[in-house]
Amino acid sequence: MDIVANLRNIKTEIDASLLKSPNPERKVTLIVVTKNKKIEEINEVLKEEHFILGENRVQELKDKYDQLPPEVSWHLIGHLQRNKVKYIIDKVKLIHSLENYSLAVEINKRMTLEKKPMECLVQVNPAREESKYGLEMHEVIPFIREVAHLPWVKIKGLMTIAPEVNTPEEVRPIFKEMFNLFNDIKKTQIFDVDMDYLSMGMTNDYKVAVEEGSNMVRIGSAVFGPRY
Repeated sequence: MDIVANLRNIKTEIDASLLKSPNPERKVTLIVVTKNKKIEEINEVLKEEHFILGENRVQELKDKYDQLPPEVSWHLIGHLQRNKVKYIIDKVKLIHSLENYSLAVEINKRMTLEKKPMECLVQVNPAREESKYGLEMHEVIPFIREVAHLPWVKIKGLMTIAPEVNTPEEVRPIFKEMFNLFNDIKKTQIFDVDMDYLSMGMTNDYKVAVEEGSNMVRIGSAVFGPRY
């Protein structure tokens, strides 16, 4: 498995998908997902001077944090329990999975000690899948209004995990719906809320996601090969 070649190919595919999108001039951030990957494999990505990495699990992020250089920008992209916030609060740049108020309160409490805000994305579940976390579409704006009052939690956008389907085209409507919600929130101009990031798109569907407005994709298998 040629990790470097895979990484370069993905970046090329992102650029090609951008040309088919509403705003081809925007920047798309590629988060390389390192779930279950060895340090040796991750170092292949770093050789390409790509330092934006994502982890699903708190324990894995903790284990890898001290083994990799400080240039790495860590994103927590998986479900986050309140009792585990304390372990990653000083290690991550962005939490992608904020989806309930009690978690927001815990993050706010921990960041009070750090004296700086934690940037978070609100996780949305537009397909209402019972197996996935996240707010339903109609819940998102009221939730953001509520969280906006917490001084050490900074909402920076939205995240979603699309349903597993046979072809990426099947989830295009989901991505369109998310992009519309993203823009609606921008227009609402909620105090101290920035809609900077729309995190949607993974190995199977990132091209369609970028075409439909995503500016942050989370890709693991296409870089490192299939998980076993």
